[in-house]
Amino acid sequence: MAKLSREDVLKLARLARISLSDEEVEKYAEELSAILQYVEQLSAVDVTGLEPTNQVTGLTNVMREDKVIEYGYEPAKLLENVPAVQDSHLKVKRMII
Repeated sequence: MAKLSREDVLKLARLARISLSDEEVEKYAEELSAILQYVEQLSAVDVTGLEPTNQVTGLTNVMREDKVIEYGYEPAKLLENVPAVQDSHLKVKRMII
C-alpha cells in the first residue's frame, strides 16, 4: 500500500476539497507514497514490552488555577456599549455559511 496511484491522490484531493494541477498530482503522489513507506517502516518495529509515553517533561499539571478577577465593571454596564445584545450576550451576524 506504500505506492499511491494518481486516482488515490485525486480522491484525497476531492475529499479535502482542493484542486490540483497535473504536476501537483504527480508531486503529491511521490511525497505521500514516501510518507506511507516511512509509516510502514515504523509499524514494523517491535515494541513488545514498552510502556506508552504520554509526555516526557515529567510535569504533572501545567494548567493554572481558575481565578475570578474583579475589574470593577458590571457585565450589564459593559453591554450598553455593544450594538446588539440578546439574552445578556453579544449578538453578531451569522458566521457559518
